[in-house]
This record gives sequence, structure tokens and C-alpha cells, in this order.
Amino acid sequence: MSGGAEQSTRAQRQQLLRVRGRSVAWAPPLLLLAAIAVIDSNTSGEFRIISWIVLVPGIAAAICGVGGTAVFAALALVTYIEVDAAWPHQDQTGLPDFILVAVGGALATMACAVRVREERRMLHMRDVADTTRRTVLRPMPTPWAGLDHAAVYLAADSEARVGGDFYDIQPGPHGTRVLLGDVQGKGLPAVDAAAALLGTFRESAYHESSLAVVAERLETRMRRQRQYVADLGEEPARGVERFATAVLVGFPPPGAPGGHIEVVNFGHEPPLVAGPSGVRLLPPGDGLPLGFGGLAGPASGVPPVRRVPFAPDETLLLVTDGVTEARDAEGAFFPLHEHVALAVSVDPGLTHPRHLVELVREGTLRHSTGHLVDDTTIFAVRPAGAGG
Repeated sequence: MSGGAEQSTRAQRQQLLRVRGRSVAWAPPLLLLAAIAVIDSNTSGEFRIISWIVLVPGIAAAICGVGGTAVFAALALVTYIEVDAAWPHQDQTGLPDFILVAVGGALATMACAVRVREERRMLHMRDVADTTRRTVLRPMPTPWAGLDHAAVYLAADSEARVGGDFYDIQPGPHGTRVLLGDVQGKGLPAVDAAAALLGTFRESAYHESSLAVVAERLETRMRRQRQYVADLGEEPARGVERFATAVLVGFPPPGAPGGHIEVVNFGHEPPLVAGPSGVRLLPPGDGLPLGFGGLAGPASGVPPVRRVPFAPDETLLLVTDGVTEARDAEGAFFPLHEHVALAVSVDPGLTHPRHLVELVREGTLRHSTGHLVDDTTIFAVRPAGAGG
């Protein structure tokens, strides 16, 4: 992991132990050490708490580094010897507690070393996950390819960085193509399938003049990916074949007649279109998910390309089922269409991609009380330069 990223993560982890940018992780164990020494010195011989000083290196092990923990282990042992020796012989706790403090300090130092090692390992794995995420969900400039856009990805697992959801924008000589989808399943196999589909999309969306051909390439790639996984002996659960739902959108190239977009829906939730005139739902996906096109026969292996009206001041909103299947405490699904329509009717400025994505994000989290059952992607695009 890069030094800058590691320092940034550690700073976030220890932000509650910092004052004016300086670490004060040493303060709690030092204060406890002083408190135990003072209290023990001011109590009777029948109530000795000096052996509690073994807690000092234990606390240091949780919040300090290995060196700091070792220092507190040694300091606790020296303090124990000095305080205990100040009492008359008959009131001293003696060798047993000395051994307890010494062993406790050594164990705390070793525990701290294990903690630090696991933290470094976790930071490294997080960096790997972030790199994977940037490969699958690559950062895009905005505006890009004539489109303003905004996206939010929320993992159902708070520790996860990437899942089976994917999206991208690919400019090309035949217009700008947009893809959003959701691979069935979770874990690295789903990420692998998403990366394969995105690689095919980025190439075919640039080179192919027909959106239907791009759709065919995606269908073929999903079947090849499934066969590849089967050949490796890594098939999913028996009776389950991996597939992906997706929406493929084509915006006309500059200079071409506008006022429309082309949409191919592979069994995905239909997108919403939000504009000053209101919010409407595009036709539902009448095609099979990617990977299942062969079930419809060779003549209709991919869904048809639909040409739908689309004004320059409208925004296309695409989401995965983490939004539409978000449930509240009573089991009701999140009413995406109604939620967006009501908000836009009150404030038409919310149709800007950035505002629209934030609106849906907040609505989804509020409706589900923050408990997402699936990875969630919210993606909004519109022609650059549109008002609002």
C-alpha cells in the first residue's frame, strides 16, 4: 500500500485520539498509570490496587504502537516496583503480582504487534479492493463525451469496496453509449463477470455503429464468460447459471438529429427520465438477461433496440435492484418513481444528475433505515450544458 494512503487511513482511524493534528494516544494509559499509583499510595495496606497497573500496557496495546506499548509495559513494571517497595514489608504484594505485571506487559506488547500486523494487512487488502474498484468502476471526467453524469455505489457489506454492479460511459464516432448492469451473485466471480462485460462494452461501443451489434457482443461475452468459469470447474451452485441484467443506452453523435435515445434492456429495471415536464418511466425490459439470450432462439437472442423520445433538458436515471428492492420495516419496497416525481415537482432543479443521485441515495437509505440487502448503484446522465 502507498505510504500516503496508509497514513490517510491511520489518521481516520485515530482521529478521536488527536488534538490539533497531534496524536494523544499515549494520554489514556499514562493517566491510568498515574491514577493507580496515586490511589494505591493513599489507601490502607488492606486495599492494594497496584497490581491493577497491568491494565496500563493492555490499554496501550489497543491504541498505541508496538514501541509505545513496550514503553508502557516497562514503565508499569518500574512503577510497580517503586510503589510496592514504599510500603512496609508485611503490606507488600510481592513476587506474585510482580510476575503478573511483567507477564501482562509482555503479552500486551505481543498483542499490539499482532494488532498492528493485522491492521497493515487490512490496509493492504483495502488498497487491493480499491484498485479493483477503480478498474471495474473507473473514474470518469465530468462532463464527458457530451454528458453530465453522477453516480453512487453503496455496498451491502460496509467493508466491501466493489461488487457485481457495474456502469460506464463510452464515447465513440457513432455516439456516446452508456451501460449499467448487475451481475447475479456476489464476491469475486461476480466482479470478474462485471469486468469482462465492461471490457467488451468499452471496445464494441466505440467501434460498432449499431447499438444492436453492441448488445449482441455483450450477450456473446456473457456466454463465453460462463463457459470459461465452467471449464475452470468454478461453476456456481448446482442449477444456477450466472447472468446479468443490464440497460444499454445510445446517445446520438454530435451533428446527428437529436430528440431521442436508443435503449436495449436486458431484463433490468426500466430507467426513469426526469425533466421539467415531470418524471416518466421508460418501457419495461422485455428481453432476457445477458447470458440467457439463447433461450429465446437464434433469431431473437438479444432484446430489440427501442428508440424513445429524450429532450436535451431531461436526465436519465438508472439504478440497480438495491434501490427498487430496498424495504422498510414493514416490508414495503422503496417507491422510486413516486419519490423522484414528488421531489422534482417541488424543485425542478433536482433533475441535475448530481442532485438526482443524492436524492435517490438519501431516499433509499432512509426507507431501508440504512440496512441494504444488496449492492446499490445509482447512475444519472444528461446532455452537457442543459439548464437546471
